[in-house]
Amino acid sequence: MTRPINRALTLLPVTGLLTVTGHIGAAEITAQKNEESGLYSWVAQSEGFSIELIQLLPDFIRAIYMAHEFPDSEVEDIASYCVFGTIIKNTSNQQLDYDVADWYYTDKNGKQRKVKTKTEWLEQWRKAGVVFSWTLLPDKGTFYEGDWQQGFTTVKLPRESEFTLTYKWSLNGKEYTDQFEGLRCAPEQLAEQ
Repeated sequence: MTRPINRALTLLPVTGLLTVTGHIGAAEITAQKNEESGLYSWVAQSEGFSIELIQLLPDFIRAIYMAHEFPDSEVEDIASYCVFGTIIKNTSNQQLDYDVADWYYTDKNGKQRKVKTKTEWLEQWRKAGVVFSWTLLPDKGTFYEGDWQQGFTTVKLPRESEFTLTYKWSLNGKEYTDQFEGLRCAPEQLAEQ
């Protein structure tokens, strides 16, 4: 398992949450808006797989990578992405496999792009002289009942863009695909109160 994401830093106090639940495709989607920060998180559950995406501010991402002495250009590159804290879980009693290389996102204009994988980030960072890996969601995983994983997922879109994430997994070799519609990139900074 990777190191836990400190959710207190990403969502701020949990007072004043607005929760909305619905169905998109086969998934049951729950969205929460933190009324103090204005940041969102979403959870989709379907066919033994749960995925949670949590908006992260660019300054939060900058702080993490600056603290690990990344070159400024690499800090700004990853901060230019929409970065989500991601938690995936096997909610079945079967073997679950996933591969982020099979995931893609679709912008409001219908353009599809692949999610940038941990392997792609690590190769880029290695070329910049950085050896660091624990923050990103692993590319692939095999989970047994109750297993989970977390890390950052990155999407290259402008701030506050809406998009649909298509994600895939398998249970005992049977493949599944589902979508998160209406996801939104975090703003550049929190709104003034």
